[in-house]
Amino acid sequence: MTRSCPACGAANEEDEDFCGSCGTYLGGSSSRRARTAEPEPEADAPAPEPEADVTPPAAHPAPRPAPAPVVAPPPPAPVVPPARVAEEPPPSAPEVTPEPAPVPVRPAPPAPAPVRPGRPVEPVADEPVMAVQPGVPIAQRPVVRPVVANEEPDGTPCPSCGASNRPGRKFCRRCATPLNPGEREEPLPWWRTRWPFDRRVRAGSGRLLRGSLIALLIAGLLVAGFLLVPAGRYVVEDVRDKLGGTGEISPTDVTASAATAGHPAKLAEDGVTNTYWGAPKTGASLTAEFAKPFRLVGVTVHTGVSTKAEAFRQGARPTQADLRIRTKDGKIHEKAWTLTDKPGEQTVRTGISDVVSIEFIVREAAGQESGRPIALGEIEYFKRT
Repeated sequence: MTRSCPACGAANEEDEDFCGSCGTYLGGSSSRRARTAEPEPEADAPAPEPEADVTPPAAHPAPRPAPAPVVAPPPPAPVVPPARVAEEPPPSAPEVTPEPAPVPVRPAPPAPAPVRPGRPVEPVADEPVMAVQPGVPIAQRPVVRPVVANEEPDGTPCPSCGASNRPGRKFCRRCATPLNPGEREEPLPWWRTRWPFDRRVRAGSGRLLRGSLIALLIAGLLVAGFLLVPAGRYVVEDVRDKLGGTGEISPTDVTASAATAGHPAKLAEDGVTNTYWGAPKTGASLTAEFAKPFRLVGVTVHTGVSTKAEAFRQGARPTQADLRIRTKDGKIHEKAWTLTDKPGEQTVRTGISDVVSIEFIVREAAGQESGRPIALGEIEYFKRT
């Protein structure tokens, strides 16, 4: 099993006390904890002797050893005197040594009854107290010590404590001594020594300062793009046009370069589509003037004499037009517009700021047979709100 270093996160074996990458103390190996918690038995300790009876004489009188029984010898066989012969004198009788009287055998005293807890022991007054022989000592059995397997890894020995370490470690696993003190770290590339990639700078207390400088740099680039670069300003304004709202704006004055009888230029600004401005021929224009400059978002037109399909084909209608938009600085923006030959509104997006006038010029038209006027039913202008 492995355990991670709490400082650098490197993986280390279970029997290592110090990290091999940074030398941080890991808290002791499992083998050392096992040896500390499990003491070795002492070989020279004497065996415990059996406990002697420490009962007072009054409570446990020592029994007197019983004497060996004396066995009486068998009685001698009776001596029968031989018959007397008249011719020979009687032989003398052999002397018989009198045998001692047999000693009476005394029975051994009964063994004392076992003592029960809580029951008084009656002392035996008529028995004398005798000495008790000590117990026979028992020889201590040999203790076999467990053989610890060699768990030392094969590798570089520590120059301080001599412990073996696996190849690739930088610090000893027992005492954290550097194994290769002569080695030096590789030099950083040149770009790592420059701000803000310098590790010492990034690890210091200038993080807030660097963040503030970066924020100011981004803000400065945005301001410069909005004020100095037209493309950047156009992108910002276009985003504002799409995210913001729009509203219709009415011109203060509407004029036309030419108009047919009964269809003046103001009929293109009356808000209805059943009346129209009639241009006698292509090239005629309709101009709208505005009192204040505004942001022009788009222009919407309704072509033809009516929005109904059956009446739409009865009059001429523009199919190609140009928009000439003038701003307050006198600059003119031209935009070509191709119109669809069908009833309904058609819109073109512009996105031009500071507009003061808009000119609608008819370039091409359809349905001009029999001298029909080119009809523009309605034109509307929208600004950003």
